[in-house]
Amino acid sequence: MSKRWNIVAPVAAVMAVLTGCVTDPNSPGLEYMPDMYRSPAVEAYVDYGMDPYYVTEDVASAQRSTPSARVPVAGTIAFVGENKAFGLPYAYPNTPEGYEAAGAGLVSPLMTTKAHIERGMEIYEQMCSQCHGEEGKGDGALSRNGHIAGIPSYSDKLKDLPVGKMYHTLTYGKGLMGSHASQLSQKDRWLVIEYIKVLQQGGEMPEFDEAGNVVESAAEGAMAMNN
Repeated sequence: MSKRWNIVAPVAAVMAVLTGCVTDPNSPGLEYMPDMYRSPAVEAYVDYGMDPYYVTEDVASAQRSTPSARVPVAGTIAFVGENKAFGLPYAYPNTPEGYEAAGAGLVSPLMTTKAHIERGMEIYEQMCSQCHGEEGKGDGALSRNGHIAGIPSYSDKLKDLPVGKMYHTLTYGKGLMGSHASQLSQKDRWLVIEYIKVLQQGGEMPEFDEAGNVVESAAEGAMAMNN
């Protein structure tokens, strides 16, 4: 028994010394199976491959440097659930001809309702008023400060601008206005257009029934707007 302790004691002492001889004050020293209690930092879309213990660090490093996400096949349509009207690819090219074609043939998939106009107003105030102004007169803060000049008014020069051209401009940009496709979803673009149609009528809201739908008599006038 004493001989066995003569062997175990020195080994235990050496291990204790080794675990204590750490220069990094943040290191816990020798750890047994650290992968069992330390969560690895995993980046999205990266194939971390196999354990370098089995395939060597060079192979594992090469795997970690290769993105695992694949580019969708050409023509792939994103799944959007019930909102199918807002998930289809945009059919009009970013050309002058595409702009004119959108103005002639593109219509909104949304009905003009109180809820849609109010939501469009919220988006407009957040994303558009800085340039176009609160009332759509082209007198937003950037215009007043002299950063962007000559923004036309929705109730004047842009009064008869078709919704298709509005959507095309929001998608691709036009002139000094950049594309808003990355900031606004397809549905949000159509929603803000619902409010812009109100600004084209001088900001006068149409008449709604109790369900929030446009009253027919009002729709024949103010809200027959470009749709």
